Amino acid sequence: MSFHINAKKDEIAKYVLMPGDPLRAKYIANKFLKNVKMVNNVRNMFMFTGMYQNTKITIAASGMGSPTTAIYTHELFQDYGVEVIIRIGTCASYQKSLKVKDIINVKYAYGKESFALDVANLKTNKLHSSKKLFHIIQKTANDQKIKIFNEDIYSTDVFYFHNPLKWKEIKNKFKIAGVDMESFALFANAIFLHKDAATLLTISDSVYQKECLTSEEKEKSLDIMITMALKSILSYIKNK
Repeated sequence: MSFHINAKKDEIAKYVLMPGDPLRAKYIANKFLKNVKMVNNVRNMFMFTGMYQNTKITIAASGMGSPTTAIYTHELFQDYGVEVIIRIGTCASYQKSLKVKDIINVKYAYGKESFALDVANLKTNKLHSSKKLFHIIQKTANDQKIKIFNEDIYSTDVFYFHNPLKWKEIKNKFKIAGVDMESFALFANAIFLHKDAATLLTISDSVYQKECLTSEEKEKSLDIMITMALKSILSYIKNK
């Protein structure tokens, strides 16, 4: 057990998929895993462990934003010996060419340097995903004939900016394709603790489109991305 997770150590797999929404974690576990067991329910931040093609996998919710993501990824890596976390989430697109339901394999995540310094003693506002895992995801997508986009994003804890045009400033400053709230924290902990982490994001909305995914669609219509993440874990294990 850790401060925020009440699972026994052997109940958490070495390989974790991490959506933000606890209900999405439940949906993924019940649909894709066999012999599923809920292993954490502290603060209703559900985590489930089961088998995917004879491989033990944990689906662990992170909640929204850097604070909870930093807490759960740190404890999973440090206290439970997790080796790999793939974030599977949604993001807003800041590029006309990227449409709702497109999938991004995140290469770099930008965020606040002060956060990276406090969490991981890193003096930078630009953190990379694990290169090995990034390339495995790309190859998995190619093998499955799934089109994905290799892009950089910005992670922020602010959802409603007082300035409605703040997104333009962020886009122009960092040359990013979109924005989420969790990847920077995940990458910081992975780098600090010498683990592997990656992020797959399905675009849920765009500053250039009126279309957006509903809450129900966010919970249940991301199966292509989820399957790609699971198959990438199998490839990672095979190539260890």
